[in-house]
Amino acid sequence: MYLQKISIVNFKNIESQTFDFQEKINCFVGNNGVGKTNVLDAIYYLSFTKSYFNSVAVQNIKHGEGFFMIEGNYLLNDRNEKIVCSLKKGQKKVLKRNEKAYGKFSEHIGQFPLVIISPADRDLVTEGSDTRRKFIDGVISQQNKAYLQDLIAYNKVLSQRNALLKYFAANRTFDALNLSVYDEQLANYASKIYKVRKTFLGEFIPIFNEKYQIISGDKEQVNLNYKSQLHDFNMDDLLKKSLEKDRVIQYTTSGIHKDDLSFEIGDYPIKKFGSQGQQKSYLIALKLAQFQFIKQQSKVTPILLLDDIFDKLDENRVAQIIDLVNNDEFGQIFITDTHSERTENILKQGDKEYQIFKL
Repeated sequence: MYLQKISIVNFKNIESQTFDFQEKINCFVGNNGVGKTNVLDAIYYLSFTKSYFNSVAVQNIKHGEGFFMIEGNYLLNDRNEKIVCSLKKGQKKVLKRNEKAYGKFSEHIGQFPLVIISPADRDLVTEGSDTRRKFIDGVISQQNKAYLQDLIAYNKVLSQRNALLKYFAANRTFDALNLSVYDEQLANYASKIYKVRKTFLGEFIPIFNEKYQIISGDKEQVNLNYKSQLHDFNMDDLLKKSLEKDRVIQYTTSGIHKDDLSFEIGDYPIKKFGSQGQQKSYLIALKLAQFQFIKQQSKVTPILLLDDIFDKLDENRVAQIIDLVNNDEFGQIFITDTHSERTENILKQGDKEYQIFKL
């Protein structure tokens, strides 16, 4: 699979631009603020129907304009595919594949697999557990539709249970039978979601460790651990044990919505004990493992977006990453960089065809 062409209108700071792409490596170089990352985000949008950097859809419309539109032409399994995503202020977002509108956007996820590596990934280290859960869910959902539907259903029931807990507190009442209806549904969905997450991470963690060792040159030992309350208790028991606390706090305090990933270097949290270069290497290894996992599961080589990944890395780590990227394992790659000479010198080391867009 590869993206042959993209047309962007009124998306972020881009008024109107069209790019015809090389099948292998495409680079956008230029100063900060010229829109390099916004082009990558437009490509991301075509795969995920949302921005990687701003989840409020209307805020992605160029200032002073009333709509945006992104159109991409792909070659997928020897077929030409056209994806158009557009949004007008005050209206619902529209997503079309070959002129036919999708009923549910979730049907599109995973059809055009993509992995992005960006400085924004640092949130995985610095932010709360919900950011790391979204990472897990994003990887699994690209190739497991049943999981995505279970996750949507779980979150809907969770919201309803929390609303009921608030109602009980506000009205100084309690109805165990009413609450048990939600508990039963949560337990059902949680059990299925937990099993998929556990199986996924059992396969994913060895791939991640292998990628990190390559990037670091076997210099450091890292760990990635899955933390879940469901390791020790089933969801039914968790809800019963936390009922009194839930009634006081008016929120469901136990469940798979509390799952987390522990990022460690040696036996210590990488957030506190890892250098900037080590943290960045850790995140790149995570995303390259994501790439390999999706490729194995979907039998389609994802598009890879590399946004400013050479910054804060020493020459050895940059060289290791370039060796990885030049591997035939990868398909189409998009790169942004502020230093055109650095990019060109790096690309010349490989044997892949490339083109550079100066913005």
